[in-house]
Amino acid sequence: MSTTLPVSPLPPGASRAALPSLGVLDVTGADARAFLQGQLSSDVNALAVGAAHYASYNSPKGRMLATLIVWRRTDEHFALIVAADLAEAINRRLSIFVLRAKVAISASPRALWGVLGNGAADALATVVGARLAGFHSAQQAGFAALALPDGRQLLDAGAVLPTEIAALPVVGESIWRWCAIRAGVPMVTAATSDKLIAQAANWELVGGVDFRKGCYPGQEIIARMQYLGRLKERLHGFHLVDGAAMPAAGTPLHQAGRDEAVGIVVNSAPSPAGGSDLLAVVRQDAADGASIEIDGVALTPRALPYAIPALENVRVKL
Repeated sequence: MSTTLPVSPLPPGASRAALPSLGVLDVTGADARAFLQGQLSSDVNALAVGAAHYASYNSPKGRMLATLIVWRRTDEHFALIVAADLAEAINRRLSIFVLRAKVAISASPRALWGVLGNGAADALATVVGARLAGFHSAQQAGFAALALPDGRQLLDAGAVLPTEIAALPVVGESIWRWCAIRAGVPMVTAATSDKLIAQAANWELVGGVDFRKGCYPGQEIIARMQYLGRLKERLHGFHLVDGAAMPAAGTPLHQAGRDEAVGIVVNSAPSPAGGSDLLAVVRQDAADGASIEIDGVALTPRALPYAIPALENVRVKL
């Protein structure tokens, strides 16, 4: 993969998008923090009220069942932002482990909105009185806002948006997905649930795994890969030319001249410049070889905004 496209810039100005592909699990109660600390890959104990971070919920075999944004709304209320097509399944699975803990989990159907573009933070500042960045949030009567590290702003606002945000031009949710792709932040959906280990999706590179916290489902496998294993796959960015059908999550990737799949599409979205951009997990032995294809159409590598370590050649000692 020799030719690499640069990371695309954020769209100009500010716009808003409804986000029906995202769901919310509300985890509340006196034991909510301790419960989530024992279930997720992130250090929930270190999360301050009003802050957020990425996490994953994993199978005992270390594969990601879902990627999450963990947002601590109050001392005893955590909002878990997850793919909408996984919300009910993750709710049911987490609820199995509540047992006698003072915890309630509910999948709350409500509208989430995104404010995006290089003017998003300024647009939201007119409402909350401060420029939010880097997983910080603000709450006003009737809505709450959370800034993501890549510049997108997430609003939990229900059906009634603040006047200043409602006045912004409307764009499709695909622009929100495209911004996540250009930031190299994957989202596990039903099509890729239970298929990827965290490091294969670069999840530790975006802060979604804490290797110093205590046990959680899949922790042994994930830690062993980090410190003793050789990683066979990594998440990469790609561009697919205009005129080619945008692939769905779960679509296999092939290397020119080979029948066996060498990767899988995790997320895709139309590019504002034409064609589509993808995040795909690709075998490391294929990533530097012959061209990667979907249905015979070659993909162009697109740079991600962070370095991908060559873990397949490194063993990290504890």
